[in-house]
Amino acid sequence: MDCTFVTEKGKFNFRVGAVIMKGSSVLMARNPNESRVFYYSVGGRVKFGERLEDSILREIKEETGIDAEIDKMAFIHENFFSDDDGTFFHEISVFFYIKPNEMLFNIKNGHLTDKGPLGEYLEWIDLSEPLKVQIYPEFFKNEVLNSTKEIKHIVTYQN
Repeated sequence: MDCTFVTEKGKFNFRVGAVIMKGSSVLMARNPNESRVFYYSVGGRVKFGERLEDSILREIKEETGIDAEIDKMAFIHENFFSDDDGTFFHEISVFFYIKPNEMLFNIKNGHLTDKGPLGEYLEWIDLSEPLKVQIYPEFFKNEVLNSTKEIKHIVTYQN
């Protein structure tokens, strides 16, 4: 069971995300059914009773078909936002840098995840270039290329 629940005030999500880098590019996912195209980190919801490390490795395997290794925990992101339907979300995400892996590097833009024809597309987004697409979390634009030993805590309020 996913660590997500609905309250009278909105919805809570507990997520993990992967920072998979190839040079200055990060591997991002895109849902093909969205009327508003945007990209988001590879990852997903933590399952109840699942360790964070196990959760991100499971999500990477589900979305890429590839076994990966964690380099280090990078970010804790508290995100407060409303979706297009007006539902308020309180989301906590823990992001991990993933060790370089030749199989991950070989993922081609447009790779469809194993979730069937309605799955997500994976694409490499170059963060050193001006972005022509919307990415979430937005802090990726400025933070992931500046890796440090410290875990960064980021809080975002979106309208």
